[in-house]
Amino acid sequence: MKLYIGNKNYSSWSMRSGVLLAAFDIPFEEVKLRFDFSPGSEWHRVIPGISPTKRVPALVEDDGFTVWDTLAIAEYVADRHPEHAVWPRDARARARARSLCAEMHAGFTRLRTVCPMNIEAFFPDIGARLWAEDEALRADVARLDAAWSDALAASGGVFLFGSFGAVDAFFAPVAVRLSRFGLPLSDRAAAYRDALLAHPAVEDWIAESLREQHFVPEDEPYRTSRT
Repeated sequence: MKLYIGNKNYSSWSMRSGVLLAAFDIPFEEVKLRFDFSPGSEWHRVIPGISPTKRVPALVEDDGFTVWDTLAIAEYVADRHPEHAVWPRDARARARARSLCAEMHAGFTRLRTVCPMNIEAFFPDIGARLWAEDEALRADVARLDAAWSDALAASGGVFLFGSFGAVDAFFAPVAVRLSRFGLPLSDRAAAYRDALLAHPAVEDWIAESLREQHFVPEDEPYRTSRT
């Protein structure tokens, strides 16, 4: 399989699928399409032939079969690799994990908007200002904190449902956002954030993102350059 992704520093959606596959040691070839939207760029040459949405990530089989949504990719990987607990084995826990993934997939709009993923940069001062001024951001973080705390209390695990799974891969970019903007969490939620950031698949993604050295103005609301 090939997984088409964008810049690791910025692409939270790519991170979900890349971390999921890496966490379970599922063989795949990573194909990075740099976020360069200028006419004639590699992005414009390649992406229309890969995904009908012209977005990443996209998982492509050897025969050309393509899955282009992070939830669908997680489900497809689980179907192809039943030997791995991509979702919890227990039916109720599995339904809850899928519910949380769907909530992450469609929600937390304010957090996404004002705290975009930017792995290499730390914005604690901006985070403190946003936290003081933005009620919708505080509501998003409160909901995250409650969802994480409830799942961790029920499972007793380091990760939301005990062992690392698709739901944790979905929240890995959120852990980055929360840490880079210094947003406050309860002790239990903060411990989960730190466990996500310390997972080997997440650590590898972060390390590779720091080697990119590519500045994308469209994804930089708080900086005008890397320096």
